[in-house]
Amino acid sequence: MLHEQEKAGKIVAELSMYFMALGATRINSSIVLEERQGRITFEANYPPEQKEKLRELECLNQQRNDGIEEIYWELAGVGSHGESSQLLLIGTMIDKAEISIEDESVKLALYKDF
Repeated sequence: MLHEQEKAGKIVAELSMYFMALGATRINSSIVLEERQGRITFEANYPPEQKEKLRELECLNQQRNDGIEEIYWELAGVGSHGESSQLLLIGTMIDKAEISIEDESVKLALYKDF
């Protein structure tokens, strides 16, 4: 279970860096770990001129890939913060993403089965 907790922490860190690179000034996240599933909720603001870039969040709806998940630790952090490649990696580590983009606010709920 500790390994899964580390993965959840890395996902939050990557999303935080992504939104900071976009210019977010307010970021809130929570992690709820249950016996069979983890849920990460995430909310951030963004400058209106960055709204188009938020289309990259659709990368989070990738099909989960357990093989990629194991090499994630080596790949995470490669490249500049705010690149969609980190979002692609996160998308391969989760089972489901719910994305809500509103005026100057983004809400995410990410689910990962254990």
